[in-house]
Amino acid sequence: MLRPLQRNDYEHLLTYALNEPDIWYYNAGGPETPERLQSYIDFTVKQREKELEYPFIVFDKKTNQYAGCTRYYDIRVDRQTIQLGFTWYGKAFQRTGLNRHCKHLLLGLAFDRLNMLRVGLAANIKNERSINAMKAIGCTVEGVWRSTGFDSKGERIDSILLSMLKHEWDGEWKEKLRARIAGYK
Repeated sequence: MLRPLQRNDYEHLLTYALNEPDIWYYNAGGPETPERLQSYIDFTVKQREKELEYPFIVFDKKTNQYAGCTRYYDIRVDRQTIQLGFTWYGKAFQRTGLNRHCKHLLLGLAFDRLNMLRVGLAANIKNERSINAMKAIGCTVEGVWRSTGFDSKGERIDSILLSMLKHEWDGEWKEKLRARIAGYK
């Protein structure tokens, strides 16, 4: 289940900041301390209030636990494009099908309700797990942005860019993803 991230969600996500520092390995700025988690939440909620981003908290109905976060960003209504990312999950929720289920919901919302024509995604080029997950849901590799940020060690990173277009969603991937998540509810 996805719902808008709220400032009081701090308590639901604190365990990941305290106990799972390696989930932030590929990107700097991850909320790996209580203070950074609070700043992370405050920042993303402020971005939503400015209508620049839309963060979600992810709740896993199977385990009855909060699992992580994701968000829309770089929302360009005039161009009918949106970016989907800043997604992270606690280790117990990785490779469970939860991410695929959330991506199905978010892609459906973007294409079917928000009338977007393109959804972009990006990842640290070294993060093979994320890249493979994006390809598995139907995203197409577009290219690489060089030296776009920092990893957790402070080293510069390149980001791989992927996307899905509305006609790809409608033509094939909506139903493929629906079939793949049938058991995950």
